[in-house]
Amino acid sequence: MTKKCPQASTGAWVLSTQARGLNEPMSRILSVVVFSVMLISVTDASAFDHAVWDRLLRQHVVPQRGGVTTAVNYRGLQEDRALLTQYLASLGAVDKASFETWPAAERLAFLINTYNAWTVELILTAYPQLESIKDLGSFFSSPWKRDIVQLFGEKISLDDIEHGMIREQGEYDEPRIHFAVNCASIGCPALRNEAYTGERLEMQLTEQAESFLADRTRNRFADGRLEVSSIFKWYRDDFERGWRGYRSLAGFIAQYGQQIGLSVEDAQRLRRGEIDISFLAYDWRLNSLAGEQIRWIEQ
Repeated sequence: MTKKCPQASTGAWVLSTQARGLNEPMSRILSVVVFSVMLISVTDASAFDHAVWDRLLRQHVVPQRGGVTTAVNYRGLQEDRALLTQYLASLGAVDKASFETWPAAERLAFLINTYNAWTVELILTAYPQLESIKDLGSFFSSPWKRDIVQLFGEKISLDDIEHGMIREQGEYDEPRIHFAVNCASIGCPALRNEAYTGERLEMQLTEQAESFLADRTRNRFADGRLEVSSIFKWYRDDFERGWRGYRSLAGFIAQYGQQIGLSVEDAQRLRRGEIDISFLAYDWRLNSLAGEQIRWIEQ
């Protein structure tokens, strides 16, 4: 949903000023001012309205353990499924030609929100009769490869969004998206309890990265050992492609030394390759609010 700029009214205002007999230089100045206002309006028009998704997240995603992670109230989202359906339909109504005219940050925020919203929808198709998103797949079929997403006039999969759009090399080249896209699992970085937006994306990605690295259940440094999430193993290349000058996983992680519990000296040792990095097992259990699954099991 885009905001429409008042082109007709501003254009009429320019004509009326000229009709009142203002001299030509003044008319030109006024025309430039109004054109600038119109240009700003057009820029604002590229901002997609994620208000419905933002409302759902704020209401049903609960911060846990000091905010380093979150839990999802899928029962509540199930009750608000009509709103989620409305939001998904609005995503699907965006045509690709218009999307490609948006600023990069606006496009990336849109794709992250699309991925996360459709992941929630996928969970709700079977909730509460599941304990993991993997229950929605099989040995031969991955839930992330199911063509469930209506986007840009076609049916695509979650993998298509993440790997074919968000992670496409040369498009966004933003490794911190791995702390923003959410796979509905405890081991995954937190589902943020607000929608991503283009104007706030940098701040939101920074916070997501810092929170995830500060979560001692998924990333920790103790007794001289650095243990991090398997996300860093699976997507290591993304963290070593030169984002902001970082061309090693150690260098990327070292910038979050304070969050992960490294001293300044240890961070330097990590950069020099003097600290080994090992990867923790991933927890694929559903990231549901405590008690939801227990109630279903007891029924």
